[in-house]
Amino acid sequence: MNKFLGTGVAMVTPFHADGTVDYQGLENLINHIIKGGVEYIVSLGTTGESATLNESERKAIMELTLEAVNHRVPVIAGIGGNDTQEVINTLKNFDSRGFEAILSVSPYYNKPTQRGIYEHYKVIAGESPLPIMLYNVPSRTGSNIAAETTLRLAHDFKNIIGIKEASSNFDQFNEIMRDKPKDFLFISGDDPVTLPLIAMGSMGIISVIGNAIPQLFSTMVRLCLNGNFAEARPLHYRMIEFTKLIFSEGNPAGIKAALKHLGVCEDYLRLPLVHISKDLSDKIAKELTKLEMN
Repeated sequence: MNKFLGTGVAMVTPFHADGTVDYQGLENLINHIIKGGVEYIVSLGTTGESATLNESERKAIMELTLEAVNHRVPVIAGIGGNDTQEVINTLKNFDSRGFEAILSVSPYYNKPTQRGIYEHYKVIAGESPLPIMLYNVPSRTGSNIAAETTLRLAHDFKNIIGIKEASSNFDQFNEIMRDKPKDFLFISGDDPVTLPLIAMGSMGIISVIGNAIPQLFSTMVRLCLNGNFAEARPLHYRMIEFTKLIFSEGNPAGIKAALKHLGVCEDYLRLPLVHISKDLSDKIAKELTKLEMN
C-alpha cells in the first residue's frame, strides 16, 4: 500500500476546440505531473470528465496514459457509476495490466440507501481484477457513504483497500480513522484539508490542484507525512488562495484554466461544463505567477 502513500493526481482530460480528446495535451500533462514529483496518478476520475466520455475514448485515454507514464509512477483507473451491472460489465472487459487499483465513485443520482451502497460495492469487490478504493463525494453524487458503511466494507472485503473521502465531514473522518483496519488507506479527496487530515492519520491526497502545481503540493504532503508540519504549514498557506480560485466556478474548469496559463494544455470542456469567467481566469494567472515567484 506504500504505492499510494503521498500525492496522487486526478488528471483532467484535455480536449481540442472541436470537443475531441487532445492526446498530445494529455501526454504533456502526464509529463508535467510526474516531473513535479507526485507519487501516483488517477486516470478518468471525476476531474477527468469521465461522465461525458464514451467507451472508446475511455479505452484510448487509459492506453495512452499507461504508454506515457511508462512505469514511472503507479496508475489508478477510475471505474464507477450509478448502474451496478454496467460497472461490472466494464470491469469484465477491462484490461487491468499496468494498473495498480481501481477508484470507484459511489452511485450517483439514484440516491441509494446505505444497504444499497454496501451491496453495490460488494458486487464490485467480487468482480474486480484489482484492489478497490471507494470514493465518497456527496457534493457530486447526492448521497453519502456513512462511516458505518465504509467501515463495514473495509472489514468485510480484503480487496477494498481504502477510501478517497471528500465529504467535508470531520466527524465522519474521525470515526473512520479511529475504527478502520490498520492497513486500510484513508486518502483525502479535498485539497484544502489535506494538511489537517494527514495530522489525523490520512495517508495523503488524490488532488485536483496537483495537476497544475504538482511540485509545490507534493512537497507539502511529504513534509506532513514526515511529521514536519512546521515547514509544511507555510506551503499550505501559500496555496490557499490558489485553491479557492480553482474551485470557485467549478471543477475542472478552474484547473484547466490554470493548465492553459502554464502552457500544458488547452482549457476546453464538454457541455454542460463551460469556461470560467475572464475575471477569474486573470486572477488564477496572477496567483500562479505569485506561486512561481516564491
